[in-house]
Amino acid sequence: MALRFYNTLTRSLQEFHPVEPGIVGIYACGPTVYQLPHIGNYRTFLLNDLLHRYLQWKGYRVKFVMNLTDVDDRIIEQALARGVAIDEFTEPFIRGFFDDQQALNIRPADVYPRATRHVSEMVTLVERLLERGHAYLVDGSVYFAISSLPQYGRLSRIDLSHMRAGERVASDRYEKEDVRDFALWKAARDEDRRVGAVWPTAWGDGRPGWHLECSAMSMAELGESFDIHTGGEDLIFPHHEDEIAQSEGATGRPFVRFWLHVKHLLINGEKMSKSLGNDYTLRDLLQQGHSATAIRYLLLSAHYRKELNFTFDGLEDARAALRRLLDFQDRLERSPPGDEGGDSALPDLARTGLADFEAALDDDLNAPAALAALFTFVRETNAALDRGTAPAAHLEQVRHALRRMDEIFAVLDLARAEGQVDARFAAWVEERLAQRQAARARRDFARADAIRAELSAAGVLVEDTPQGPRWRREAPRTGPASA
Repeated sequence: MALRFYNTLTRSLQEFHPVEPGIVGIYACGPTVYQLPHIGNYRTFLLNDLLHRYLQWKGYRVKFVMNLTDVDDRIIEQALARGVAIDEFTEPFIRGFFDDQQALNIRPADVYPRATRHVSEMVTLVERLLERGHAYLVDGSVYFAISSLPQYGRLSRIDLSHMRAGERVASDRYEKEDVRDFALWKAARDEDRRVGAVWPTAWGDGRPGWHLECSAMSMAELGESFDIHTGGEDLIFPHHEDEIAQSEGATGRPFVRFWLHVKHLLINGEKMSKSLGNDYTLRDLLQQGHSATAIRYLLLSAHYRKELNFTFDGLEDARAALRRLLDFQDRLERSPPGDEGGDSALPDLARTGLADFEAALDDDLNAPAALAALFTFVRETNAALDRGTAPAAHLEQVRHALRRMDEIFAVLDLARAEGQVDARFAAWVEERLAQRQAARARRDFARADAIRAELSAAGVLVEDTPQGPRWRREAPRTGPASA
């Protein structure tokens, strides 16, 4: 199957081919840094990570750009309230964003352009729109004339029948059905000057509008036409619609070929909001004792175009799924090789597992189907290992298949970094199991039972099989943390 994405612009699944063979340019709307991102933002950011990782997994050279919006109405309002410049106000939130990215094992973007550092490109873009008749001046502000671009509304399918020429909206954020000329550049106010949010232009001092920022930064980094633009579904209108208008109005060229939008996240069946107290940040959840690995897994477990209901029971289910993967990985590492001349089903299982995994992700990044392929591979490989040993080369093939699949979901290394799998702890378990086997061999069953009880207290379940004892964790470790 060829790689296909659902393109919001065409409302259809389309086979993906980049503008330049073998190279993909991606622009993702990043955080507006007036607060820490909430868990709904991270559903979108993890879709970006899935897309980024998978395209690289497929062999593409990817340039991934994610902007940081560090000047807009809300930032100015809050900087004024605190009596600081916008740079000082936003810096802690920028640091917090990068800390969260690392905690969730999100692969870094190649570039994180900040709006305040690309104002010259924004001014140039406004000049081009003025020259081409798509923008006009009003009291030092510049507005985009929607009526000048007949194709306006293609992305959002917005109803333009009630639009009245010349009506303007200056706010960065406005009603979803509010089809009016929007601000490209805002004339300076005293409040803007007090927080350092003013830049000079030929038509007067001011600052960029929010929509303008992404057009200028994306084209500065990826060119006037590029492959993929991502974001939450709430950005389709007005933000992404306005990006298309001002970009294509300035260049006369198609702006973005594929638009990928992520469905909203629900929290316990309800829309996320401050009034409900469910607008959790990553730090909120980590402080409650939830693991970043489980959060990552849960946010990736649903298809990005389907609604995901984030619940604490769901986090427990994610932990259980992760334990299965970790147990499987540990078993592969501990499995002794058999006769090199022998045969097993493992190579076929590895090939089929990888093929099914790739086919799922080729189908519009179908993460649930990819996870189903992964767990089918785990189940069938465990059954094959239960039937007997396998040659070392065959064991390495299934280890390689697991590593390849985890390059996309990236949970096993994160789990190890969090201490869910601790090499010292595993060594301690193996040492106790060896002592238990020795005690059983000399028929010292009291000692063997005592060791099993010690392991159980540490959250280790031991299963005796014809191939020897197997173990897995049932609960967080309460035993010898320093073992």
